[in-house]
Amino acid sequence: MKNYILQDENAVYFECGYSCDNVIFLNISDEKYFITDARYEIEAKLFTKNCEVIVTNDLLKATRKILKKSKIKKISFDPNDFKLLTYNSLKHNLDIKFIQKSNFSKMKRIIKTDEEIKLIKKAMSLGRDGFKRLSSYIQKEGLGKSEKYLFFKAKEFMSNVGELDLSFDPIVAINENSAKPHALPTKKILTQNDLLLVDAGVKYKRYCSDRTCTSNATKNMTFERKQKFKTKLEQKVYDIVLKSQQTAISKAKVGMKASAIDKLARDVIEKSGYGKYFVHSTGHGVGLDIHEYPNINGRNDMIIENNMVFTVEPGIYLGEQFGVRIEDTVVMKNGRAEIL
Repeated sequence: MKNYILQDENAVYFECGYSCDNVIFLNISDEKYFITDARYEIEAKLFTKNCEVIVTNDLLKATRKILKKSKIKKISFDPNDFKLLTYNSLKHNLDIKFIQKSNFSKMKRIIKTDEEIKLIKKAMSLGRDGFKRLSSYIQKEGLGKSEKYLFFKAKEFMSNVGELDLSFDPIVAINENSAKPHALPTKKILTQNDLLLVDAGVKYKRYCSDRTCTSNATKNMTFERKQKFKTKLEQKVYDIVLKSQQTAISKAKVGMKASAIDKLARDVIEKSGYGKYFVHSTGHGVGLDIHEYPNINGRNDMIIENNMVFTVEPGIYLGEQFGVRIEDTVVMKNGRAEIL
């Protein structure tokens, strides 16, 4: 693809090693342009690689000027990047065909370099440290605190008191609230032997981590995979989800379709009689964005290749009772999945 235009921050970062919240990036044949305003001039000139930095108070006008001068006939863009008003203003009276190519940057990023995998692995390690800090806090002081307060503490401990950016706002859910896959924190209080689900991640050099743990809340609790719950039903469901996740990870191979990996996880849950309670995909790609390609679901026939990175996160959600999700991020290496 010789000619394309980007506005998404992470897509731009991937192209030139720097980005900001007000940028248009142009690639025209071998020429690359990073168009931004004066607030970002110093850092843009310092950190961008292999592109010309153009500073202006009218990004659209500067972009249109370059496009007119280029005399190109067509340019590719991701319709997810641009607001309709921006898009219409950009192409107005230009004799250039704008070709929609959804998520083309994510497709470029689907096979991670070894360096990218190192960065994601480091993010995962830092995320694991955050989970350990959070479990230590819950052991000592967490019982008797609300979901809202534990959500605040999760942000504090995952970020290492602001040292790291979060991949997303954590999910902290107790008992029946854990049956909501993307539960919002409430005033519900954590008590001894409650089921607690935490989904959280951090960034390292912009690359994301993602992990979910379901645990029994006690004064000796951990976020490790071995868990003992207070009721037989909670234990049964947890063990099924863990078997589902471990089966998918151990049997995933390069050359499989993404849908086949989803089936590995889903079959375990369906054979246990809980298929209708597994209500989401088995996983998603992770990288500069927390949700990238490949999508690990029953509809995706993309072939899995070495150096793809994605989550494996089956779950069972019993409405008004509890939910269990177990999530790790894996990389395909030497034909098999390795937990990062």
